[in-house]
Amino acid sequence: MLTLLESTVAVPTLTWVWFLLVAVLWLGYFFLEGFDYGVAMLIPVLGKNEKDKRVIVNTIGPVWDGNEVWLLTAGGAMFAAFPGWYASLFSGLYVPLLLVLVGLILRGVAFEYRSKHPDTAYRTMLDWFATIGSFLPSLVFGVGFANFIIGLANDGLHFNGSFFGLFGPFALLGGVMLVVLFLVHGAAFIALKTKGHIHDNAESLGAKGAWLAAALVALFVICQNIFWPAKSEFGDFTVFAWIAGIVSILAILGAAIALNKGRDGWGFLGTGVSIVALFAGVFLKMYGNLGFAQDESIAVTERLNMISAASSPTTLTIMTWAAVIFVPIVIAYQSWSYWVFHKRISTKNIPDEVETAY
Repeated sequence: MLTLLESTVAVPTLTWVWFLLVAVLWLGYFFLEGFDYGVAMLIPVLGKNEKDKRVIVNTIGPVWDGNEVWLLTAGGAMFAAFPGWYASLFSGLYVPLLLVLVGLILRGVAFEYRSKHPDTAYRTMLDWFATIGSFLPSLVFGVGFANFIIGLANDGLHFNGSFFGLFGPFALLGGVMLVVLFLVHGAAFIALKTKGHIHDNAESLGAKGAWLAAALVALFVICQNIFWPAKSEFGDFTVFAWIAGIVSILAILGAAIALNKGRDGWGFLGTGVSIVALFAGVFLKMYGNLGFAQDESIAVTERLNMISAASSPTTLTIMTWAAVIFVPIVIAYQSWSYWVFHKRISTKNIPDEVETAY
């Protein structure tokens, strides 16, 4: 048994390693899918006509489904490395996870079928599918991870809270904050990937929205670290959580300044760093207790935490070798995909509609 950063409760090496890997997968998901969500939510805002909307959709067209795989990988890693964690969340949070699933289905239908029919009403409907399907997961994840900071109610091994009990003031702040942050992240990506009037409008919207996002992130970080500091019997990460939160605030402020000065690349990097740092602070809080409220009068091995929820050492060892081999391949392939589609686009790249008999 080894300890991490002088934790008071000893955690097996592979257990905390896989918690770290799960956290990295979630951070990657929120960075990549965050701008996807933001772009889709901005379709009705920035898309003034059909060509505008096609440009906006095309910015994420080659990558959105690849970004979504990070969610599947994060969920799969949780299932394999921490089956107790996965089972408790998915059995106790059916309704929120159903809302996420509905959102993902709506997004998939929208992006895959939008070009199949030229009717304006049909495409408008699917654009709203994409917008609503991106808003729902953004809101649910914001509310959900805010509840992980507070600590989900449980009976020692299972979630036993109520659905409406998840919507406290801090949780609602988390939902609104993440929606706004993803909107700014999406606006920065559109500005980075387009030229012409769509670029100008996205850049202006991102620059203005970043100030609101910064205020919400700052309020979220302050509340998190004052009322629910990252300190438990598994270790004291309070200082690191504060550092991550401050980095998140500074990064989104930097993005606002960069977008205001026309530095799209730095603006997108700033919004991305803000998201990553924000959730790094959340996972520091979740270390050990996995986002569940803990009754320290019950033995560590008899309540839900990263030790009791983890798979056997043999399973974690096999998973580690598989991750070492395949994760670099996946990252290399996805990086290559982004390079292939890295050029900017505009309405000049969109051909006029051709009448087709249906």
